Amino acid sequence: MAFSGSRDACPMVKNILLLDSEGKRVAVKYYSDDWPTNNAKLAFEKSLFTKTMKSNARTEAEITMFDNYIVVYKFVQDLHFFVTGGDDENELILASVLQGFFDSVSLLLRSTVDKREALENLDLIFLCLDEIVEKGMILETDANVIAGKVAVNSMDPGAPLSEQTISQALATAREHLTRTLFQ
Repeated sequence: MAFSGSRDACPMVKNILLLDSEGKRVAVKYYSDDWPTNNAKLAFEKSLFTKTMKSNARTEAEITMFDNYIVVYKFVQDLHFFVTGGDDENELILASVLQGFFDSVSLLLRSTVDKREALENLDLIFLCLDEIVEKGMILETDANVIAGKVAVNSMDPGAPLSEQTISQALATAREHLTRTLFQ
């Protein structure tokens, strides 16, 4: 019997959404034409946020059926993480994508997962999304692998290794100084 290359062999993600506590976009990626216009995407995000906002998905990820899609989601601070798949997708696989996304963002933001920090590091978040899913196909869910690839990609490849570590040290010092000034 020949392998037909059916879609069942590869789970697919429809979108990954990172919204703030008011349901506004922080970072979103759509991998499906199910929402052909920006207005359709915004309407989906708003109605999904409205349905899930009263949920207590702060300790563990929650799973729901919404508009014939399976959605897994988790809330942390003022950020809402969502992963959407078709109604025939495996919830556990979608949950592992969500956990990989959240954990890699947490690693890259040094455990300060909030809207302000996410907006300041939006490039890293989009790089995470690119490492996790491409054209709807799941590439990686291990947060350490994702964060490692993103950290390597976000460094200036033209800078010598010694300067990269110095600039990273300065960025960390600047971050600590900023935190102490705002406390």
